[in-house]
Amino acid sequence: MIMEGFQATPYDGGIAKRFWVKFKNESLCALYTPFIVCLASGTLDSKSFLHCISQDVYFLQAFAHAYELAEDYADDDEDKEAIGVMRKRVLRKLKDQDDLVREWGFELPEVSTCDSATVRYTDFLLATAAGKVEGEKGRGKIVTPFEKTRLAAYALSAIAPCMRLYSFLSKEIKSVLVREESNNIYERWIDCLCSESFEANASRIEDLLDKLSVTLTGEELDVVEKLYHQAMKLELEFIASQSITQSTITPISQVQEPAECNLTLFCDFDMTCSAVDSSALLADVAIIAAAKTDLEDCESPYVHISAADLRTTWSNLSSKYIEEYEQCIESIRPSETVGRFDYEGLCKALVQLSDFESRANDMVVHSGVLRGLSQEDIKRVGEHLVFQNGCKNVLQEILGRENMHADVHILSYCWSGDLIRSAFSSGALPELHVHSNELPYEGSVTTGDMIKKMESPMDKLQAFNDILKSCENNGKHTTVYVGGSVGDFLCLLNADVGIVIGMSAGLKRLGDQFGVSFVPLFSGLVTKQRELAEGSCSGWTGMSGILYTVSSWDEIHAFILGL
Repeated sequence: MIMEGFQATPYDGGIAKRFWVKFKNESLCALYTPFIVCLASGTLDSKSFLHCISQDVYFLQAFAHAYELAEDYADDDEDKEAIGVMRKRVLRKLKDQDDLVREWGFELPEVSTCDSATVRYTDFLLATAAGKVEGEKGRGKIVTPFEKTRLAAYALSAIAPCMRLYSFLSKEIKSVLVREESNNIYERWIDCLCSESFEANASRIEDLLDKLSVTLTGEELDVVEKLYHQAMKLELEFIASQSITQSTITPISQVQEPAECNLTLFCDFDMTCSAVDSSALLADVAIIAAAKTDLEDCESPYVHISAADLRTTWSNLSSKYIEEYEQCIESIRPSETVGRFDYEGLCKALVQLSDFESRANDMVVHSGVLRGLSQEDIKRVGEHLVFQNGCKNVLQEILGRENMHADVHILSYCWSGDLIRSAFSSGALPELHVHSNELPYEGSVTTGDMIKKMESPMDKLQAFNDILKSCENNGKHTTVYVGGSVGDFLCLLNADVGIVIGMSAGLKRLGDQFGVSFVPLFSGLVTKQRELAEGSCSGWTGMSGILYTVSSWDEIHAFILGL
């Protein structure tokens, strides 16, 4: 089966913007922390909010001192003046902090203590601003203006991601506030971080970091990137460390006691876990094997197809599949959009797609392209398969975390279970379960036939239900399904939480036609948190007609496991 993929567009901007884009997936994880979810839903207890805000004084003091050092380092008068303006702005905010908090409708506690997460960031920032940077040993005493400029850039690289992170988070929170019934008591604080003046300040720091970095060497730019990344990680740790006294909806692994809840994670494989479609990998294995046979002219029990002919056959099969698949999707779409979630109608439509997928697999078998593949070659390709960023890390942590009762099942249309198993075993993930089609062998070479176990959305759903039925005696199960193709549709809808990643055009078209709602996961969490606070939410349940979308496995990690 040929799956639809996507490719990120490279960002063309200054060094600060490039770093932000590079590490943005990590910043997205902050949205899934209990603190941010409760804040966005307006249900955060005021004591937790005020404790977090009380830490601002320590951050602002560290910013002011870092700016003072950077101003001294800067060689250019214009740069000195710009940094000086930033320092004065911080000092003014530090002086007016109590008044600002009162404007938001709160009173800061008279006494506050500096949290350990706050200490880790401020110590890092001040050490960086003082020139105590890893990788800088042995440079000796700073003498030249260029060396001073380097340290000014280092100082700003430890501040810039914090400003950009808060600007980003506040805008994401603002986007999920319910306008017509906005009773979020923290909206004035959120508005402050969303303001033009805050954005302008964040941009000024980034612009100045860009300017100071122009004269740096490649090695020094690597240091700037590491400092930027470390600053962001420390800020994320600070947000994640904020204590919450109320019940929360996320992360799933921490919401309920492990003894009371088991997590069962189901995943599609092609373009969900893998970065390349498995059918394309098997085509490569077949063509390389045919080319080897062409050169060696060795005997084979099968009719030999030349590498050139095999390549043409694969190309024709692929083109025919794509064309007929699109025709099939169009034919099963209702003539009019359904106004409500219509699960029965969707199931009936997908029966037709199931027939098409079965015929497509028959065509592959009859073509002979799967004949003569070495089991060793298939496993070797699996061992070197490229995964989606973050996928293996999530699965490894779920299976490896202590006191967490979890299983992972891969449900895939892939023709070769050996390919999937070898891909995961190479990443130290032998404990997960693979449910897919299989290629039978004579000796260690494929016969060209296929043992069909997983060809349709119905086959996946049957496997999904069978797995859960076998777990009935093990207590309550929270089920999460991760996928992005039409074949995943029924499992996504039946899981307690259906997460769509790398959504195919077919899935979106059919979903829209049959009343399925695609909601960004963060937005869905905020709604769930509101319901939980109102007492109308008892947890996650399937068959709601709502699927949750994410852009990366980092988001899935934060949702299930936390930061």
